[in-house]
Order: sequence, then C-alpha cells, then structure tokens
Amino acid sequence: MWLDIQVFGFRASWSPYFMLFVLGLAILYYLITGPMRYRFTDDDVPPVKQQIAFYIGLVVLYIVKGSPVDLLSHIMLTAHMIQTALFYFVLPVLLIKGIPVWIWRKVFSVPILRSVLNVLRKPILSLLMFNAMLAIYHVPEVFDFTKSHIIVHSTVHIVLLLAALLMWWPVLSPLPEHTELHPLIKMGYLAGSATIITVACALIIFSGQPMYMAYSSEGAWITAMSLCVPQDVLLGLEGTLSGPEMFSPLSTLHDQQLGGVLMQIMQTIVYAFTIGKIFFTWFKRENLKVDPMPVGSDVIK
Repeated sequence: MWLDIQVFGFRASWSPYFMLFVLGLAILYYLITGPMRYRFTDDDVPPVKQQIAFYIGLVVLYIVKGSPVDLLSHIMLTAHMIQTALFYFVLPVLLIKGIPVWIWRKVFSVPILRSVLNVLRKPILSLLMFNAMLAIYHVPEVFDFTKSHIIVHSTVHIVLLLAALLMWWPVLSPLPEHTELHPLIKMGYLAGSATIITVACALIIFSGQPMYMAYSSEGAWITAMSLCVPQDVLLGLEGTLSGPEMFSPLSTLHDQQLGGVLMQIMQTIVYAFTIGKIFFTWFKRENLKVDPMPVGSDVIK
C-alpha cells in the first residue's frame, strides 16, 4: 500500500509546505518560551516535560495532516478514523499540557475572546458542542460535501479542533480558576463523551452498506483526492485511477467497519487513560489528608 501511493508524488505524500509550517511553529514556541520570553513574562522556561508535550503535539499534527496518513485518509475510511482520533483526542491534550500557563492567561485576557471562551468552556456546552459537531461531520451528506471543497474541509477541521480543545478544557485546564470540577465529575464527563462517540461508531460499524460516496464512488473519490494531491499530478494520472480499491486491501464496506472499530478503540484508550490518571491522582491526594483528632479522645502515650 505504501509503495502504491507513491504514484501521487512527494508533495502529496509528505506535504513539504505544511512541514515548513510545523517547523515554524516549533521555532516560534522555542523563541517565545525561551530567549524572547522576557518580552512577555517573568516566568521561567517551561519544564522539559512541558516542552516535550508541545513538540510531540507538533509531531502528531504533522503525522495527521502532512504525512502519508493524510493522503490515505482520502483513500480509506480506516486512515481517516485514525487521523480523527489523533487530531481530536490526542493533539488537544498535548497542546493544553504543552503551552505554558502564562500564554493561556494572555489568551483569556483578550476582552472579546475572554467573554466567548468563558461561555464555550462550560462543561455541558463544550461536551455537547464537540460531540454534536463531530457526529454531524460524519453524516454522509455532510462528510461527502466537505470532501469536495477545500475551504470547507479546512474550516471544518479547524473548527472541530477548537471545539475539541474546549471539550478537554474543563478536565485538563492548567488555570486554577478553571478547575472547578470535582474529580468524580471529570470522570463522569469523560465517560459521557465516550458514550456519545460509541453510539456514533456503532452506526458506522454496523451499517450494512458503504455510507460515504467519497470512498465508494469514482467521481466523488477523485474530487476528494484533489484536496491533497496537486491538480497537475491528478491530470497526469487521468485514466489510470479506477478508485480507492486500487490502493486498499479491503472492500469499501470492510474498510468502513474497520475504521469504526479503530475509532472506538482509540478514543476508549485515550478516555480510559485520562480517567485512570484523574482517579489515581485524586485517590492519592485523598489518602494524604490527615484525619483530625476526634474531640475528647484520650491521647495514648
């Protein structure tokens, strides 16, 4: 499969311009949090662990949007679901953890933006907003439409990423004033989100027929491929491409079912890991509390 997609060329497989964009973000982060930070804050350089989280986030960003994974996401729904899981369930966590607190404070200090974010970060609203938008995006008619328009496709992915950041914020916020949720509520919050996505995955897994024209129709597929393959390359391959089955070892239906299964597994792993971490952190903190001496009790010497 990997050798087969080389027919689309280096630009389509590795997105060199996007690679430069990601490298630019890495350099900007290094400068703002390192040598140039005194122009913005008196805080120290972020801990190594925090820096690593951000840089890993950039690697994930490039993998899902610049590497052959992005090209394959237009060929197989399985690759799309892997891309989706990394983009909305892993990347936001790494960004929230990797960006220093003082930068987040500056984001929330912008007057108009602060008012909007303070509304959208409310747990119930952020939870329903993200999951509803993700579910609507995977409605066949909506999905196929976004796959046929580059501006719509890019806008939808950016909006969904912002919604994912807001969904994760009530659980992972580094700002003390935004961590009002009790650990038990945080765990229930994540469990609720996982349940909603499970229902959406089940609809994809148990569908008896292919749902998306972008993966099952030659015309729609070629249109979707134009989102990541240069037009001159597609024109040069005209007449040699019969459809996504040329590059996939799976039938369209089996690819769809496997994609739903992988999405379910990946989001469950991320949510379960986060819930486990919240639980053990809370449990450890509770155990460290010292019970007060009962009033009137005898002191044993």
